[in-house]
Amino acid sequence: MTSEAPIDRAGLMAVLNQVIDPRSGQGLSDAGLVRGLILAPGRAGFMLEVPADQVEAYGPVRDTAEKLLAALPGVTRAQVVLTAEAPPAPPPAPGVTRMRKGARLAHDPQAQPSPPAEAERPAHVKKVIAVASGKGGVGKSTISVNLAVALARQGLRVGLLDADVYGPSAPRMLGVDGEPGFGPEKKLIPLEAWGIKVMSIGFLVDEAAPMIWRGPMASSAARQMVHDVAWGSAAEPLDVLVVDLPPGTGDIQLTLVQKLKLDGVVIVSTPQEIALIDARRAAAMYVKTATPILGVVENMAWFIDGSGARIPIFGEGGAKAEAVKLGVPLLAQIPLDMALRQACDDGKPVVAAAPDSASAQVFVAMAKLLS
Repeated sequence: MTSEAPIDRAGLMAVLNQVIDPRSGQGLSDAGLVRGLILAPGRAGFMLEVPADQVEAYGPVRDTAEKLLAALPGVTRAQVVLTAEAPPAPPPAPGVTRMRKGARLAHDPQAQPSPPAEAERPAHVKKVIAVASGKGGVGKSTISVNLAVALARQGLRVGLLDADVYGPSAPRMLGVDGEPGFGPEKKLIPLEAWGIKVMSIGFLVDEAAPMIWRGPMASSAARQMVHDVAWGSAAEPLDVLVVDLPPGTGDIQLTLVQKLKLDGVVIVSTPQEIALIDARRAAAMYVKTATPILGVVENMAWFIDGSGARIPIFGEGGAKAEAVKLGVPLLAQIPLDMALRQACDDGKPVVAAAPDSASAQVFVAMAKLLS
């Protein structure tokens, strides 16, 4: 079998059955512990999800499985990600019912939002900024990548966490690929590109492979990329970690809000009302969890035609008006720019590749406001 030949699934599962699950006494495959199996030319990997209180005990199991995968013919990259099962969701509080649209609840002046008690920053990280949107396709990842690079160009130590487990884009946008290794504390070592540290599930799976994961598994992977990554050290702490959140207000967002202490969130939207509806939902989620909203970014604000005129393809000023309603700054209005789009496709952030361009200067100005 050559490195370009597909890896045989049945043979791989048989090999993994040689590794014994210490709890059940069965092979990993028969025990149902091979989750999210990734098979691609030259690459094999899976998630080993175990109870949170047994993660340390399964370290040798993970190492053995990874060595067996790496020894298979045709496998040049093997990765077994050990992660903890998400705890079961608590039952609804007594008396809580679904409210009909338009129903109102009495306001309790003492019931103020408060951040989750267990939320904390990763070790040796001074500040965490999330970039969020309620809707996909508004350019949130483009903004996250270029903001992170712009912050780094100010002399800060910066990390970028691509938390969009189902649609990771940081590897392509930053032009970086590789397999994260493990440090002496058994933490993943982030890759580096354009002066920033980067972690993405995209480094562990093939770009074309679908992430067919249920919510708890995706949330568990997101938690691991936060707290099981060596973002900084005592000697060189990270000044700021930029978190590119997936769109929406689902499992991953809620998990990260509960487990990751956010210093603030940037809301991204395009100008039209259909995008703003979802942006409002995202903003409401962060208000309810006492997460500061640092400001709003209006992306694809206009297109400049050949004559230099601004064409408001997606409407005009919607996100700017939303910032006023939220009482937060409008951090930037970013035009629909072909050069910016091309730079992302080429893996060369416009802030680094064309620092004097108009688009790059917008990100530089935003980074100054947020640093």
